[in-house]
Amino acid sequence: MLSRIAGAVVPAAGRLSVTTDPGAGLEPGSIVAANHTSLADPAIVIAALRSLGAEPVIMAAAGLWRIPLLGRALAREGHIPVIRGDRRAAASLDLAAQALEQGRLVLIYAEGGLPRRRDVAEAAPGPFRSGLARIVEHTGAPVIPVGQAGARRVASGNAAKQLAGLATAPLRRPVLHVHVGTPLELTGDRAARTARARTAVTAAWRTAAAHLSEPAAQAV
Repeated sequence: MLSRIAGAVVPAAGRLSVTTDPGAGLEPGSIVAANHTSLADPAIVIAALRSLGAEPVIMAAAGLWRIPLLGRALAREGHIPVIRGDRRAAASLDLAAQALEQGRLVLIYAEGGLPRRRDVAEAAPGPFRSGLARIVEHTGAPVIPVGQAGARRVASGNAAKQLAGLATAPLRRPVLHVHVGTPLELTGDRAARTARARTAVTAAWRTAAAHLSEPAAQAV
């Protein structure tokens, strides 16, 4: 249901385009790692993946499960709540491993949260937490790096500005782009795996941002 809703709403809220690396695929049982910049980008990434024939299980903040209707939909469709700073956080990694074993794609935001910036500009992904590398350690699943750009044009800033951005997006029709990179087999210790995953997601984000002519895409 969430994929269908995103597939309908996102094209109405902005001009979404999607590219992939040559030979890139969304093989069952893979981890999709995307950069996180806005409350709007999960819907954008889901819509992009749906256009490529994939409907992932999403790892998201557990607070979303407390929202009426949305929480029930998330639970019914097998999405995975993440309780940060709690020993129960390990349970979310186990649920992700189970989903991968069942051949599902698992979408993870390895930065673990949104940037504190309030402007609409793009910036490279922040430091990754260890959850992604830990799932790879347990499952050996390949990682598909995904970069998105433009979500901050839909919603960013304080709560009032985000609501205003969401309300006016269908009129403004901001340009959005998602790029899917080549799958990775992560090896090495946890730190090495985390660093390599972040490098790959940053490269995918840079490609997406370049499609929007964002100055940040040219930064080293």
